[in-house]
Amino acid sequence: MTNNDLSAIASEFGNPVYVYDAAKIASQYQRLTAAFSSIGDLRINYATKALSNVSILKLMRQLGSGLDTVSIQEVQLGLAAGFEPQAIIYTPNGVSLKEIETVAQMGVQINIDNLSLLEQFGARHPKTPVCIRINPHVMAGGNSNISVGHIDSKFGISIHQIPHLLRIVENTAMNINGIHMHTGSDILDIEVFLHAAEILFDTANHFKNLEFLDFGSGFKVPYHENDIETNIEELGEKLSKRFKAFCKEYGSDLQLVFEPGKFLVSLAGHFVTQVNVVKQTTSRVFAQVDSGFNHLIRPMLYGSHHHIENLSNPNGKVRFYSVVGYICETDTFGTNRKIAEITEGDLLVFRNCGAYCFSMASNYNSRYRPAEVLWYEGKAHLIRKRETFDDIMHNQVEIELGKE
Repeated sequence: MTNNDLSAIASEFGNPVYVYDAAKIASQYQRLTAAFSSIGDLRINYATKALSNVSILKLMRQLGSGLDTVSIQEVQLGLAAGFEPQAIIYTPNGVSLKEIETVAQMGVQINIDNLSLLEQFGARHPKTPVCIRINPHVMAGGNSNISVGHIDSKFGISIHQIPHLLRIVENTAMNINGIHMHTGSDILDIEVFLHAAEILFDTANHFKNLEFLDFGSGFKVPYHENDIETNIEELGEKLSKRFKAFCKEYGSDLQLVFEPGKFLVSLAGHFVTQVNVVKQTTSRVFAQVDSGFNHLIRPMLYGSHHHIENLSNPNGKVRFYSVVGYICETDTFGTNRKIAEITEGDLLVFRNCGAYCFSMASNYNSRYRPAEVLWYEGKAHLIRKRETFDDIMHNQVEIELGKE
């Protein structure tokens, strides 16, 4: 997919618009599976929350992926996309027992991350297979804003609570078939991740009838030129060797599971906007686009970097711009970025927008959420229509006021 293709898509479907390159998603999936090709039973469960459009889920199913889900609605989306229940794992946090029971009745693999619900579910459904999510208290990710392995995290059962966990399992005689961990996003230090894996192995040794070990994900992708990323090939070589050794010690060939989201879809995503106005102040030049944190909140929420290019004038003289949105809040996408000279009406493209971008969009300021397009086999396919005012009003209920 070229920049000309992106411009043509904006012309056909309007802007702002999210565009996803199916070939890039496929190549990322193949890179991960190739890194662990020596593992006899490897399972990739795509993290649905990263980008949950049903057409993207269908693409993942076509590639051979399963699904990692965090809500009953994501489970329903997976089923609607054609996944079998056994190809879905449900890893919620802070949900009700009722929701967990409902999902279990669908035949989906349950993953429980707190002692209270584990005990309640085990007492009521001892025969239903359950995975346990532990907190290894290891932060393998490089971004503290998106790390979930620290000691005060709301996610997972602390490794210091293993004795309590074992008492619950023994008292309820429940069926534990998997152990799971997730340390956080943007993993750079392979050795730290391998240290967390050793904690997972130690925990697994407490259970005799496991079927799989889920190592989570959090693999870092490059956000700009020459940026560092997780060395998937090195991780594949080292973890595969250790995993096979553990399986031999354990006495059973377990399934190795990952749940990548960002790694699979982030680099495939492009967000095309149009410049409404170029505004010169006493110290800056602002390029104000027809979008805001209602469409792309990650730069404001996490300080994430998205490379920005001028599609309309790619070879123009480079100047410094602060790219901002049209929301009545501070919604700065990038400060003092070097971009080819911008004039009003130019199209700008934000790179690395496949993960946690549209999925975190909102109707703030009563703005419409944008369209989504999948570039598949050389053609642009609309996979979500741009919202209209009818969508804004759809679930609102008007009442008559001021009448007796």
